[in-house]
Amino acid sequence: MRVPVLSAALMLVFAALVGLRTAGGHGSNDAIGFVAPVPMDLPEYLRPATDPAFGTSIVRISKPGALGNGVVCGPKYCSHRYSSAQAWNADQTLLLLDNGCNGMCFLDGHTYEPLFWRKRGGECEWHPRNADLMICIQNRAVSTWAPRTNHEDVLFTSPDYHDLQFGPSKGNPSRDGSRIAVRAVRKDGADVVFAYDLSQRQKFPDIELSQVPGKASSCTISPLGAYILCFQDLADGTEQRAIFTVDGALHQRWTDHHRPGHGDLTVDADGSEVYVGISKSNPDKFQVIKRRLSDGKVSSLTAYGEAEHASTRAVARGDWVFLSYGGDPHEISANPGWAPYAREIIAIRIDGSGAVRRIVQTRNPPSDYWSETHASPSPDGSQVIWSSNWGVPGGPVYEFVARLDWSERQNPKEVVANDQP
Repeated sequence: MRVPVLSAALMLVFAALVGLRTAGGHGSNDAIGFVAPVPMDLPEYLRPATDPAFGTSIVRISKPGALGNGVVCGPKYCSHRYSSAQAWNADQTLLLLDNGCNGMCFLDGHTYEPLFWRKRGGECEWHPRNADLMICIQNRAVSTWAPRTNHEDVLFTSPDYHDLQFGPSKGNPSRDGSRIAVRAVRKDGADVVFAYDLSQRQKFPDIELSQVPGKASSCTISPLGAYILCFQDLADGTEQRAIFTVDGALHQRWTDHHRPGHGDLTVDADGSEVYVGISKSNPDKFQVIKRRLSDGKVSSLTAYGEAEHASTRAVARGDWVFLSYGGDPHEISANPGWAPYAREIIAIRIDGSGAVRRIVQTRNPPSDYWSETHASPSPDGSQVIWSSNWGVPGGPVYEFVARLDWSERQNPKEVVANDQP
């Protein structure tokens, strides 16, 4: 049931009067209802600033041109890879900028000073437990690679497969870093995916992707390593999902369009693996939903709104999803029944309570793919990396980190502010 318009209006008044701003520069604002954009000058490079809307500490960590130690940002953008990709290593001592830089550019994970850069092909993702390593896939090989020393250990290679891919683009390892899903072309030409256990150096059976309709755009292992989730694109534009067990059985097919998508995988409180993202189909169109891999059960987490991407990369806070909201502030404010967020990053609990933590206004009007916000939290959720053109569509896209203090949330009394249906 939606909150009546009068109640929503009272929420706006209450939010304006109370504010609910936490103390200190690392706080947040849990105000109920729409918060109008608050003007703010572009922060100086590496100079901490405070978001005037929510009191959150933010740092701009990129600028066009040379940053130091051989790290050079391009003139248009210089950013982390994607919302569902982890930008920090396991102990958060390194931060990776992978788009628009002169290679894989590594910054200090807390000061954001440039440290070094590397040139290499293929796709790499941070090992979630070993801070020294990335897990990489290139050509015919699966390997671990230590960016600091540039040392690589090949774990798997075979003449029976070529064009190995980590996803592509949306692949992640399991939570413990033991398993991944590998896309490949088999020597008979078949497009396949298979699970691979890095710790045991064990390859699981091939899964032929031709058994489900459409073309697989990407596949990834589930957080607990039990399933492989594949994203299937049909010729008519429908985006479906196929879930396989690692032993090769087709377990689920989600045939409704993009229900959900632009999301990420996590583990629910009951131990169920779920995919959290934005639905583009009824009955929960343009709501943020979670969907259980075991049986496809859907739970709505927000009202209709302008959420664009979801990230659950804060594995230490797996009960929270971090959302990048776009939209036109004028349109959002004129529709009090919608989720009240425009050009904003928030975190919400996935337990269905509607508990929300408002993080920062992005000041990021729509332009192109590279200027999308793509907010992604660090492993412990204390930092969130995101992109913004800072009010200039087509202008340079800068990279920012918002810093969060969760210590005050030991006994949280969160605000239900999502006007859930």
